[in-house]
Amino acid sequence: MSKSENKLGGSCLKVGDDINSDVIIPGRYLISIDPVELAKHAFEPLGEEFQKKLKTTKVIVAGRNFGCGSAREQAASCLIGGGVQVVVAESFARVFYRNAINTGLTIVESPEAVKAVKDGDELYVDTQAGTLETGGKTYSFPPYPESLQHILRAGGLIPYVAEKIKQEQSK
Repeated sequence: MSKSENKLGGSCLKVGDDINSDVIIPGRYLISIDPVELAKHAFEPLGEEFQKKLKTTKVIVAGRNFGCGSAREQAASCLIGGGVQVVVAESFARVFYRNAINTGLTIVESPEAVKAVKDGDELYVDTQAGTLETGGKTYSFPPYPESLQHILRAGGLIPYVAEKIKQEQSK
């Protein structure tokens, strides 16, 4: 499966349960809202070796409750700035889940796939079909509703709304 409008993925980097927003992007860097600048500090508390691996990663794979902690949208946007296309987890904190969608980061809950994947594995997600492929196996998840797919394709909620306003003004 290759990258297309609905198919995203690549190499994986695996983390555990309860990865909070302070681990994803430490609070001291929140003076910036630039996703690329923030990406330089993503997962800094996990050490330089982890950050080095992150630079070549397209998919973060996590355990339960990924993104818990404070409600900063930079926890999602810094991943985008670093080139992460998808986060697959057993479960997400509710605020992180919505912040991810709003900033244009694709996220998928799939406990079965999380258990099967290892660091460095290739993993691909098709949000329209509701499938995730890794290790020669396919896992299913509820496909994204069309409304969320539009938001993700636009690059997040703000670009989506701006596009809608522009369309309305041109009528």
